[in-house]
Amino acid sequence: MHPMLNIAVRAARAAGKVIMKSVAQGEQLTIEGKGQHDFVTNVDRAAESIIIDTIRKSYPRHSILAEESGEQVGSDSDYQWVIDPIDGTSNFMRGIPHFCISIALVVKGQAQQAVVFDPVRDELFTATRGGGAQLNGYRIRVRKLKDLEATLLATGFPFKMKHIMPEYQAVFNKFFEQAADIRRMGSAALDLAYVAAGRYDGYWEAGLKQWDMAAGDLLVREAGGMVTDFSGGMNHYQSGNIVAASPKALQAMVTQMRPLLPASLLK
Repeated sequence: MHPMLNIAVRAARAAGKVIMKSVAQGEQLTIEGKGQHDFVTNVDRAAESIIIDTIRKSYPRHSILAEESGEQVGSDSDYQWVIDPIDGTSNFMRGIPHFCISIALVVKGQAQQAVVFDPVRDELFTATRGGGAQLNGYRIRVRKLKDLEATLLATGFPFKMKHIMPEYQAVFNKFFEQAADIRRMGSAALDLAYVAAGRYDGYWEAGLKQWDMAAGDLLVREAGGMVTDFSGGMNHYQSGNIVAASPKALQAMVTQMRPLLPASLLK
């Protein structure tokens, strides 16, 4: 395992212990609103703190981009750790056991290491650029498909962008006509990890942040998949709009999405 990936795994597992201890003890959460339908808990902050502390012990000069504490520019800004301490906070707050820790190391703008850790199931998804993707140490691959017939897709509804729901619903309807079913589970990082592991055949969502998708993006690519924006381009980190699947399935998804979406979502 690459030394930097090893540190990311160590940080994710330490955060997982904090989170699961809170769950086991039935801790009363302190919940704050960050925006409309957007929340943070004291456990999010505690998990993020231990992740950053773990990374800082080994790499004190690196930069940090974390969901709750924001950006901390280090003296070596070529290296940036992108952290989501609990992806799926709404699930976590309500006792729904579907959330994860997401950590990516971005070097000169390109993700090199990725960890998505589900502490409930003790599932550790990891990837190193050029080294493939693994689940608990075993190689994972996306499912190879020719089209969307009888697939299992995943999405997340844009709860912060409800004004785009008519167009988004049109895409949902189009895919639902072909797919066996569609899931909306509430954790973008796990959705991407599940695409990498072949559990989902494809995934799309609008309005994400870098910490939602940085680790999952590398997992999908290293598992043989593709990740693009809604137009099939590479602007998903800027737009927040993402599609992930095997190459042929992604081409089918993007081809069908384009005519249904406004120009503002295709940038």
